[in-house]
Amino acid sequence: MASGITAKLLHVDLTTRQTRVEEVPETVLRKYLGGGALAAHILLRDMPAGVDPLGPDNVLAITTSVINGLSLSGTNRYTVAAKSPLTGGYGESEAGGWFAPELRAAGWDGLVIRGQADAPVYLWIKDGAVEIRDARAYWGKLSGEVQDGIEQELGDKRVRVLQTGISGERGVRFAAIVNQLKHFHGRCGLGAVMGAKRLKAVVVRGSKPPVPIDKEGAKRALVWFKEHYDRAKDRFHTLGSASGVLALEASGILPTRNFRDGSFEHARAISGQKMAETILVNRGTCYACAVACKREVEIPEDGVTPKYGGPEYETLAASGSLCGVGDLNALARINQLYAQYVLDSISTGAVIAFAMECYEHGIITKADTGGIDLTWGNAEGVEQMVHLIGRREGIGELLGEGARRAAARLGRGAERFALHVKGQELPMHDPRGKKGLSLAYAISPTGADHMEAPHDPLYAGFHPQGHPMGPLGLIEPLDPLTLDPKKVHAFFETQKVWSSYNSIGMCDFVGAPLNSLEMEPLVAYINAVTGWNMSLYELMKVGERNNTLARLFNIREGFTPADDVLPQRLHEGIGNGPLKGERVDPDQFFAARRVYYQMAGWDPETGQPTPAKLAELGLEEARAT
Repeated sequence: MASGITAKLLHVDLTTRQTRVEEVPETVLRKYLGGGALAAHILLRDMPAGVDPLGPDNVLAITTSVINGLSLSGTNRYTVAAKSPLTGGYGESEAGGWFAPELRAAGWDGLVIRGQADAPVYLWIKDGAVEIRDARAYWGKLSGEVQDGIEQELGDKRVRVLQTGISGERGVRFAAIVNQLKHFHGRCGLGAVMGAKRLKAVVVRGSKPPVPIDKEGAKRALVWFKEHYDRAKDRFHTLGSASGVLALEASGILPTRNFRDGSFEHARAISGQKMAETILVNRGTCYACAVACKREVEIPEDGVTPKYGGPEYETLAASGSLCGVGDLNALARINQLYAQYVLDSISTGAVIAFAMECYEHGIITKADTGGIDLTWGNAEGVEQMVHLIGRREGIGELLGEGARRAAARLGRGAERFALHVKGQELPMHDPRGKKGLSLAYAISPTGADHMEAPHDPLYAGFHPQGHPMGPLGLIEPLDPLTLDPKKVHAFFETQKVWSSYNSIGMCDFVGAPLNSLEMEPLVAYINAVTGWNMSLYELMKVGERNNTLARLFNIREGFTPADDVLPQRLHEGIGNGPLKGERVDPDQFFAARRVYYQMAGWDPETGQPTPAKLAELGLEEARAT
């Protein structure tokens, strides 16, 4: 390959225990870059429609990118994708940490895993050597025991362990995947896919990290970031994502009591500021990243250890304000349980909040919960429910199905309390106070997703003089509470930015517009590493290609515009706080959705990408059926 890129995928069939190597053509790699776009390409190419997400025919793709494993802050992220057992559609989730750089140092750009082992196994990759090893000793163990056990078995504390947990083994439909105990692929239930394949872990050790083609060019990008980034002024370093608690509380859109309210009386008690003053002991980081946004907390008397990191914003809100819990120490304990069982903290918290509202209305009773009190604010009850869900015991068997399926089984009006899109529970951001987010939730191929595009408060700061989104033509400030064609355009363009980041492995907390690394220096870095002459236009097309491939996947699985909708509660007024009564107007929403379809080159009636759009993106051979 002219650029000297690895460009190798390792295919593993767990049923036959056979492996093979796929050499990725450079034209394909430049077209997709890696991450989400390459994973979507692989799933459409290698997996037929209609497979059981928890069956052997589901394909699990783990994809790095052409700049993973090098020195620029934020470029350590990678993708895991498969058909989601939670939604039945496209499942994609990114994580940072240490796994992707290690995989590339071992000589691989990605893994494609199919089949089902006859007993629990883990995959051991050391440079070019690949083994499928017995994992029965680790089955049924909490994540920390698995990490420690594998390190001891292999005699190396520097191996990188990507694992599913007890929740994944037992088929919780929102089970997560984690590397090094702290870095999560939280959404879409991909941990359940690993569990169904009886693949406990993927363990990697590499000795040959990649190097850029143009070392001086790559160095210039590093110098640019160093000159433009000030850690002392970076809220992601000082407070992490947990800074969002008080910011959203002030805006009146902190999800509270299952999105009935937008203001929580105990917001200060569970905030990132309170954490920094009390239980925070360290700010952890990912491979080669100066931002160091991760929280690490310790409460010795409660057994809470920094080994499992600490609660980020989504956990504080989903298990805190959404459930009415105002006890930070309890939330730290709950966060550690999520890490030990390897659960998605968003869906788990949301499912518990759903159960609490059902309990309030008599749809669920103490007879159903095994005597657990599910009144709002009962931290002990939330903690007990995490154990039951993680093990799929008692009522945890029902709730482990996710809110949509649980509500359908319960009946009696429970559906109105199950807040989801396409079956995936809402993240902890309220579109009623940032209306462009309503498009992100409805249109995201994975179901409700807050990381589909930057949120509306960012759009309020657009200006023509040097704003980092200016190169995309976004120069006019927009009101967060509007949902008009200008807002749709801003969402459409910034969605491409974040989708391209998911393909190149760039962290949204490092890249523009949330932080200092602007898009043009990033493109220059890609070119220095690869020897290409990629443009910003081309990078944005990678993002659009990612979105379009995922759309094709869902159409193939039977999804229609009827699935691109919001739960009814978001069309109703916020119950309290500064934005009391604010809602997403249904007529405005459907008009905006139609405009988005047209901008994206999707048929406004069917939502299907047109042949012209597929040709523009070089996807003529990709088909939804």
